[in-house]
Amino acid sequence: MVVRALRWVGAVDGFLELIDQRRLPGALVKLRCTEIEQVYEAIKTLAVRGAPAIGVAAGYGVVLGMQSCADDKNSGQGLACLAKSCDYLASARPTAVNLFWALERVRKKGDEFVAGRTGADVRSLREAILAEANAICREDIDMCRRIGENGERFIKDGSGILTHCNAGALATAGQGTALSVLFEAQKRGRKFKVYADETRPLLQGARLTAWELQQAGIDVTVICDNMAGWLMKQGRISAVITGADRIAANGDTANKVGTYSLSILAREHDIPFYVAAPSSTFDLGIQGGAEIVIEERPADEVRSFGESKVAPDGVGVYNPAFDVTEAGDIAAIITDRGVIEKPDTAKIAEHLR
Repeated sequence: MVVRALRWVGAVDGFLELIDQRRLPGALVKLRCTEIEQVYEAIKTLAVRGAPAIGVAAGYGVVLGMQSCADDKNSGQGLACLAKSCDYLASARPTAVNLFWALERVRKKGDEFVAGRTGADVRSLREAILAEANAICREDIDMCRRIGENGERFIKDGSGILTHCNAGALATAGQGTALSVLFEAQKRGRKFKVYADETRPLLQGARLTAWELQQAGIDVTVICDNMAGWLMKQGRISAVITGADRIAANGDTANKVGTYSLSILAREHDIPFYVAAPSSTFDLGIQGGAEIVIEERPADEVRSFGESKVAPDGVGVYNPAFDVTEAGDIAAIITDRGVIEKPDTAKIAEHLR
């Protein structure tokens, strides 16, 4: 069973429904977002997370933002509301490029729609934005499937696969990126074991990835983040596969903090390290990983978990949400368009041409 992280319900006056990932695996709770502020909060607090899912949610969030603009307003006022909604949602999180990519798409669609019609009203503009948000959602579902089909050949019978954070259906509109590769290998009858890093401080691997894989009937074992190297030393890991939140033009890849460490460990143990991501996650405006803005999250995420304190009050905390893996340590980037082996600037440019 592949879960569905989010969906739009109804027509242009409808709402966004999404799984509250803060509550998993203890409870499967769905949030009904009827206002743009709820979508912003969901993105900011990780109720919805994963670069592709954030992009899809943002597209629908703009539709909600425009619901506050009366139908009898002119198209200029509608575009102003559109721009305000896009700017607002863009401030929710800084690293995942899909957020900005999706917002730019709906903004551009609004400009094109108004430019091509004299006297367009706000309701018809909102319908055009909803159609574009729906297109982003459909495309993500299709991209996820194709990522899995392009990468399943890397999953061999009897292999042990290590993954970090959550790059499954909960992180996308479809069946995921890194986990899509595993789902497609499973469909082809391959038997393999997955080790899911717990992924401190919010435990996305333990809470979300393990839950998804268990739901799908895939053999999964949760390990603490600091156990990965020892499993590699023991020969239990055949490959590492993760998702990505932003990929620079040269192939340097930002993903959940801890991914960089795994890439170094994989290199040391001669284990292939794969990244699975849709083509929308590439940011060709950034030449290398040093230019990627790394989000720093609240200190209390580290000082406590739920209601339990795990560090003294007031102790200093450094809590970057992401780190950057260098392209030279990536065996291949698996995308919806194919596979980029030993990625570099030229190969990526050709792949996306």
